[in-house]
Amino acid sequence: MKVGFIGTGSMGSLLIDAFLSSGALNPCDVLASNRSLNKLLELEDRHPGINLCGSNSETATGSDIVFLCVKPLEFKTLTDEIGPYLRSDQIVVSITSPVQLQHLESALPSKIAKIIPSITHCVKSGTSLCIFGSRLNKEDRLVLLQLLSFIGVPLEIQEAHTRIASDFSSCGPAFLSYFIERWIEAAVEVTGIEETLISRLAGEMLLGTGKLLTEGEFTPQELQERVAVRGGITAEALNHLRISLEGVFERLIMTTHDKYDEDVTKLDALFGHDGIIQSPVDR
Repeated sequence: MKVGFIGTGSMGSLLIDAFLSSGALNPCDVLASNRSLNKLLELEDRHPGINLCGSNSETATGSDIVFLCVKPLEFKTLTDEIGPYLRSDQIVVSITSPVQLQHLESALPSKIAKIIPSITHCVKSGTSLCIFGSRLNKEDRLVLLQLLSFIGVPLEIQEAHTRIASDFSSCGPAFLSYFIERWIEAAVEVTGIEETLISRLAGEMLLGTGKLLTEGEFTPQELQERVAVRGGITAEALNHLRISLEGVFERLIMTTHDKYDEDVTKLDALFGHDGIIQSPVDR
């Protein structure tokens, strides 16, 4: 099976690295094209034997599965470019959340899927969000799910939930990292503890907490109740957090959804679609 990647920027190269390091693919199975030759050469240095293509149409023609790893507003130009070279038996995968299945199914003859990856795939962890188009059959879905299972946990979701699910699986590592960064900075400033040590503690704490929520069958509330003894230090600090963070997460969700809806509207115009796909928070 040949798997192509059009766009080898941050997420495109991450997926290639993850698939190859996990053993899901061999270098000879991978085709890649990018506007920057230097990025392709860097990939070749890391993965000798990878197939570098001189054009996007070459990648599209030679692949059984084609991952489109470009920015949202570049999709219309890209689909116009590669559409004539694609076949109905190929699977085209968008990794960009605002690009809707209907956008791609109206522009391309291939089977369409949308997969939202995460930076956590670098360590073979996290969730790949899977949204499958109407042309995919059961076997096609299994092929994609098996491929993605090498680098994380694939999870099928409704397209209407793409944005909110991405907030957790894809944006979440950045949000949590910011929280941890600020917490570490405060700890160092207030107590003088070594930053390297407290950073290690924070990382191990996040890893263990994730396992408790996924493997230990704890809910977030149950975990808080087990740690925060009534009248204790943790309980008092938690109460401070509840007061300080009032409304923060609602505003966070509205911010990501507003940007998402803006991008969808622009894509609707580019692809000639009149309908605006609203996110659940707008309904």
